[in-house]
Amino acid sequence: MYKKKIPVSLDCGLNLFIEVITGKWKLALIWSIHSGIKRPGELQRKINKASRRVLDVQLRELIFHGIISKHVYDERPFKVEYSLTPLGQTLIPVIKSTAKWGEEHREELEKLILRQ
Repeated sequence: MYKKKIPVSLDCGLNLFIEVITGKWKLALIWSIHSGIKRPGELQRKINKASRRVLDVQLRELIFHGIISKHVYDERPFKVEYSLTPLGQTLIPVIKSTAKWGEEHREELEKLILRQ
């Protein structure tokens, strides 16, 4: 795995949270897996703006941080499925509340973002 040049600051919970969820597609991956999308190809189709390589990297990071687990079935062709771990399940209320905040402030935020 990639070794960061600047050490990770683990002195507060916010830094730990940011370390785990930083990545453009991680929250979408977590939510998709929570919603029942388990297979890599399904995730790619759901999050089609991301390259397969980027999704694979972010899936590996989520596995490393204990948010999701990967199950490889012993059959041909290979079958892989992802699922949320108990730790990953604890992120669902956080994602829901974050999405709610975005919806509550949608009008104002869209104006600001579209002005760029």
